[in-house]
Amino acid sequence: MYDVIVVGAGPAGSTAAKVLAERGLHVLLVERHKLPRYKSCSGVLIQKTMDLVRRYYGQDVPLSATCTPVENRGMIFTDDKGREFRFEQGGLNVWRSSFDNWMTEQAAASGAEVRDNTSAISCEEQPGSISVTLRGESSCTEQARYVIDCEGVTGVLKRQILRNSRDFITTFQTFNRGTIQLDPHYFYAYLQPELSEYDAWFNVKDEMLVLGVSVKDTSRIKQFYQRFISYMETHHGLQIEQQVKAEKWLMPHIRPGCSITYGQGRVLFAGEIAGFLNPMGEGISAGMESGYCVAQAVANHFDALDMIYADYQRDTQQLKSYMERQWNFVGRMAGTFSEMII
Repeated sequence: MYDVIVVGAGPAGSTAAKVLAERGLHVLLVERHKLPRYKSCSGVLIQKTMDLVRRYYGQDVPLSATCTPVENRGMIFTDDKGREFRFEQGGLNVWRSSFDNWMTEQAAASGAEVRDNTSAISCEEQPGSISVTLRGESSCTEQARYVIDCEGVTGVLKRQILRNSRDFITTFQTFNRGTIQLDPHYFYAYLQPELSEYDAWFNVKDEMLVLGVSVKDTSRIKQFYQRFISYMETHHGLQIEQQVKAEKWLMPHIRPGCSITYGQGRVLFAGEIAGFLNPMGEGISAGMESGYCVAQAVANHFDALDMIYADYQRDTQQLKSYMERQWNFVGRMAGTFSEMII
């Protein structure tokens, strides 16, 4: 029997697995994709994330995980009235596949067992333990005292356990060869409602121009994307020579109050699937912090489930307050997010 099965090898899952293994627990980390896994993401590490990496992993993010330009200097927002706001902050530009894989390798080096190409398809709680059915190269059922679910918004265990409906934002972005009259060291977010139903964005990765929009209604992706491209051509001199690839992804639709689902019984949630997500889809720092907190709670109170939940909720209150302040700030900047004003 494992002490803990961690589902999902993203920032939340890898951080949780590393902490638990370092505390001497028998940990299995499963990932449904082949490692290194790919995730559609801006891949911008803010200062808070880099600080957490140093604190939890004892070292800086390796240069092998970065892409050019390596240095990110902050974010530039354009509000719903077309006004620009610049926020200077040091950061790093990374490929999520490389960054996430590095964290998973650190978890493995700390003693966690890692299985990729393996999906958790169901679980059943029994007195004092929980069984998890896994499907991969060979299907099996594993036993553990606890499960930490870090699958992300598309995970299946939470939907089975809570029977809740899914509420998603769909993101669509393209990688392009071309030119634009913007500083590649910044991440640009556009909050005008005519450009998206949530936000639109631009950044640069290895000389590719990344342009994306997010929508609530997937049938409107093409409409908003074309509007955004026209806007960037008019306002910033965008010229696309070749589209390299296009991709869609899902992220949770955060509602007023930033509700968090900490878990159900012996299954605890961390990262996006718990509801930890900052504005503009910044979930890396929130995933790492929530993964760390839930792992410490499990390690500190292994035989006391009520104490695990008490510590986890207490230790993430500062994170939840940070989220609320960030969403409140964006709500005051654009009418699209006005419901988030506290």
